Amino acid sequence: MGRHGENIRKRSDGRWEARYMSYDTGKGEKICRSVYGHTYEEVKKKRIEALRKPAALAGTGSDSGQAENTLQDIAFVAAAQEWLASVKAEHKPSTFEKYSFIYHSYLETPFDGIMLFQITEKLVQDRLEACKAVSESLQKSIYGVLNGILRYASKRYCIMLPEIKRKTVKSHREEAETFTKSEQAKLLSFLGINIDCFKLGVLLCLFTGLRLGELCALKWSDIDFTNKTLTIRRTVQRLYVENGGTKTALVETSPKSGNSKREIPLQDAIVVLLMGFQNGKEYVFGGDKPLDPRTMQNHYKKILQEAGISYKNFHTLRHTYATNCIEGGTDVKSLSEMLGHSSIKITLNYYVHPSMDTKRMYADNLYRFYAGLNGQVMGRAG
Repeated sequence: MGRHGENIRKRSDGRWEARYMSYDTGKGEKICRSVYGHTYEEVKKKRIEALRKPAALAGTGSDSGQAENTLQDIAFVAAAQEWLASVKAEHKPSTFEKYSFIYHSYLETPFDGIMLFQITEKLVQDRLEACKAVSESLQKSIYGVLNGILRYASKRYCIMLPEIKRKTVKSHREEAETFTKSEQAKLLSFLGINIDCFKLGVLLCLFTGLRLGELCALKWSDIDFTNKTLTIRRTVQRLYVENGGTKTALVETSPKSGNSKREIPLQDAIVVLLMGFQNGKEYVFGGDKPLDPRTMQNHYKKILQEAGISYKNFHTLRHTYATNCIEGGTDVKSLSEMLGHSSIKITLNYYVHPSMDTKRMYADNLYRFYAGLNGQVMGRAG
């Protein structure tokens, strides 16, 4: 009889055979093994058990009688180093630095001395108890790195390791913060007085929705003054150097995602302002090199302070741009592309939050619609 399911078949002698791949730590290679039973269900169960056992105990159901070298010799930290090496080879430097920092900061010490076969959900919960104090976003990243290591090890060593689920408490997602209309008026007024390159940077973000790293990496060659467009081709960010140290370095990379590479239309007034700042240098704001995001942030804080506006983080400029576009009638698809999002769902759910003034306008429009159908202003005494 032919194979069924996960490489399982019935042999000519009446027994069922289930094959699986295992890892020989002595030879450093994958080998094929088999378990046998009287029924399909029996060998399927044996196969699962063999994949879950330490390798010194696996393979005993096979006719060969040979035992594999033990997976007890493979430590979590060893598998993690191999995984990090694969990430470095296959992903952007910023991705590698992020994962490396998370691993060295939150996983390396708690899992030192832990072998792969010992990994269970309970052990992980116990070892990562201290991580409950960090932010929700960071917790997701920590568990993402942990499961990335486990998935890599499962494939690399032909063993079945668990996918660890993080215990979460459902919470209402806060709306993205934006500048109020009065704050925007004060900010625009202040930016127009004795404008310098840093004020120009803040103004450009309000009119284009650029991310901080995209702004700091902007080159004059990215601006088409004839067609009045700006093209995003790169970003810059300060990353931790390898091995989880505290030292950082400024790194220029490709944008956040494929969709982040985009072309944005520029208003005539912005084009005129940009032309006035041309200086023959390569970068718009950094001169001969990208501008350090920390420098831009420091000037941004100073601008808000001098304008008499309470501090909101730099990304608030992007939130404000997106919200203003929607309130001004921009369709979500166009806005999503200008923001560099992979889907309009991200634009709607995270960045776009109509103000009460906009909601009131729609409510008034509905009232006028009903009043037109009724032929009179509703609510008036007859």
